[in-house]
Amino acid sequence: MTVARPDLPAGSHDPVSAESASPAARLQAALDEQRAAFARQPNPTAAERDRWLATLLSVVLDHKQRFVEAISADFGNRSAHETLGAEVMVTAAGIRYLRQHLKEWMAVEPRHISLLFAPARGEVRYQPKGVIGVISPWNYPLQLALVPVATALAAGNRVLLKPSELSPATSALMQELLHAAFPRDLVQVVTGGPDVGAAFAGLKLDHLMYTGSTHVGRLVMLAAAQNLVPVTLELGGKSPAIVHPDAPFKVAVERVAFGKVLNAGQTCVAPDYALVPRAMEARFVDALAARFAEMLPTLATNRDYTSIINERHRARVAGLVEDARAKGARVREVNPASEDLTGSGKVAPTILQGVSDDMEVMHEEIFGPVLPVVPYDTLDDAIAYVNARPRPLALYYFDTNAGRVDKVMSATHSGGACVNDVALHVGQDDLPFGGIGPSGLGAYHGREGFLAFSHAKSVFHQRRLRLTQLFNPPYGATIDAILKVLVG
Repeated sequence: MTVARPDLPAGSHDPVSAESASPAARLQAALDEQRAAFARQPNPTAAERDRWLATLLSVVLDHKQRFVEAISADFGNRSAHETLGAEVMVTAAGIRYLRQHLKEWMAVEPRHISLLFAPARGEVRYQPKGVIGVISPWNYPLQLALVPVATALAAGNRVLLKPSELSPATSALMQELLHAAFPRDLVQVVTGGPDVGAAFAGLKLDHLMYTGSTHVGRLVMLAAAQNLVPVTLELGGKSPAIVHPDAPFKVAVERVAFGKVLNAGQTCVAPDYALVPRAMEARFVDALAARFAEMLPTLATNRDYTSIINERHRARVAGLVEDARAKGARVREVNPASEDLTGSGKVAPTILQGVSDDMEVMHEEIFGPVLPVVPYDTLDDAIAYVNARPRPLALYYFDTNAGRVDKVMSATHSGGACVNDVALHVGQDDLPFGGIGPSGLGAYHGREGFLAFSHAKSVFHQRRLRLTQLFNPPYGATIDAILKVLVG
């Protein structure tokens, strides 16, 4: 049961005010409210959508310091520069890009019609799907929530957002700010734990986007399938970095190191292992350790180094390292000041050598500052190693030879890729972002996101006279002659 609130717009209700209602009942009430609003306004104009995006941009920029503080509180420590760069800046840029191209994407597209059907014409109209559900993760709790929200609004939809319970301060702040900026029948934030998430995935939405682990992604897809809800799944996996012997060595080391310590490795597109030529393995490991130490001369109280989100995840990362150690891997922790990290929430950057397929670290996505280094003999061996494993969300290749670059890009499959860099493809608004196979389904960002959250409706316009009327029965010699020409 829901109760009307005088501070809400006329005709709307607060679906989360009845504390005794089950998560499913409260979510269904929220969905019903947004469906009713969508029925009243099924195709918002470009001007209306632009106003929504401008409002969302103001939420991000006007409260950026509050987001910095909330995210840091959730992590125990999150580098303010990482939050401003990888979250606020990327989100704001994405919203601006949507605003810049919105009218172009909304335009009716003329399509070719065969001469046989003359004088007809064809077109595609991109219409909002309705109510879009977004389940966002904790590792980039601002960007990975609000970029999908912005994209869904650009496509003219209503949005229900379920942020992660593992970043409660950020989730509460988003709920506060978005509910103050938008009517709840347009954007609504629902918080809660796994029970709320499970109920959310079971809603009869018009599209559901989930970002998170492959394991939970399977459950989300199963739940959505019960209602034939289309899904976009942004998952993860083990993204490799391949270094060619002729690659710029210093560049490769510095950029792999950056990708591994950014957000303390808690990034879905972080390099998960490095494939390096066997002859340069020791040199690469030494240079990588030196680069880690250069970037992070201290760890425990270093505000530039992000903590692991909680003790359970810290223990999981430590367990992967200890499992590898027990099975014969060589472990090199980079702790330049020899600090005791107990209670700090930090994990020292760690390099693993001598890894094998029986180690958990070579099967699970690490999601921490741990990098296995795998030697290879030939480039074909490296390609075969990648292709023998589940398709990753990203692949990174370091080389300046165009022919070899093309070979690696053509011979491997991954959601996305970078050449001579890591992770930065995610920040390009004109490139689709998504996985393949176990690393995801569908893509978003920019135009691809607009298309994902829109229905491409084909429209065929016919005039009073048409050539196809010749196909009406009774059939005879005329149609036989026409078919002989058309069919062959």
